[in-house]
Amino acid sequence: MLLRPELIQQIQGIIAQSRENAIRSVDTERVLMYWQIGHVIFEEEQQGEDRAGYGTFLIQGLADELQPQFGSGFSTRQLELCRQFYRTFPIANALRSQLSWTHYRLLIRIDNEDKREFYIAEATKNNWSARQLERQVNSQLFERLLLSNDIASVLQVARNEKPPAEPRDIIKDPMVLEFLGLKRESAYYERDLESALITHLYDFMLELGNGFSFVARQKRIHLEGDDFFVDLVFYNRLLQCFVIIEIKTDKLTHQDLGQLQMYVNYFDRHEKQSFENPTIGILLCADKNDAVVKITLPENNKSIVASKYQLYLPTEQQLIEEVRKEMEKLVGGTE
Repeated sequence: MLLRPELIQQIQGIIAQSRENAIRSVDTERVLMYWQIGHVIFEEEQQGEDRAGYGTFLIQGLADELQPQFGSGFSTRQLELCRQFYRTFPIANALRSQLSWTHYRLLIRIDNEDKREFYIAEATKNNWSARQLERQVNSQLFERLLLSNDIASVLQVARNEKPPAEPRDIIKDPMVLEFLGLKRESAYYERDLESALITHLYDFMLELGNGFSFVARQKRIHLEGDDFFVDLVFYNRLLQCFVIIEIKTDKLTHQDLGQLQMYVNYFDRHEKQSFENPTIGILLCADKNDAVVKITLPENNKSIVASKYQLYLPTEQQLIEEVRKEMEKLVGGTE
């Protein structure tokens, strides 16, 4: 007599969920343990006359006592992290159960409070793994969003206090595609980059941001005997609209923008439902001339976004330079 596959799958699901809950429970207890240790160390340290000197003595003394009994998880470095953890998050009720100790070890390295709050909100809302959080911090997601927004707006969207209302609320420029593993000094055809993005679709959607779901690749548009193919089509449930992406592995031209505008018009007229918002088009390009983009598109444009891509993680200096350029454009626009 054979067992029903549905029965086996149901029990397998129960086991998997229970194991996941157990792991999560252990992580939660570990976070609370390290917080409490940090609290005790901090309180004890404050009672020493020479606080700096006593703090070093205290940490080393505790490590010497605890390591032989409990192992390397209580080294001087780990105990220092516990103290830093408590000082960064002094209210236990503010700790998030979704975040593990590995998450918090990354977060306590972030000095800027707004930046740290942003990553806490995003990691919690999107259920990022520690590896995903580390990737977003290293790719300087917060700074890239600030290139087109102010801190208040970025934090409001992250906290779900304000739904994204237009492309610039969630679409980044530049986009970082280091996960593709492509060499930046090499030349690629559009189809090569497109294939790499599909192969790494999960990572690409993490880079795109919140609310994206994949719809189609090389979507065919037939117009009275002529065929056109849209590279990638997504849907964003937060913006409630289609998001189509065209890929250019060289510098964009005004013709590229015109072609993307045609695709956006087609989706608005033939694919969009009455309750949905206008389609957004993203031109993902290796390079661009912002003046060409600005003069080609209508002044009130909110549907077309030109975003550079780069195949490596940005440095802080690169983003500082990008911010400087953006400020110069704003100043130039007011004159």
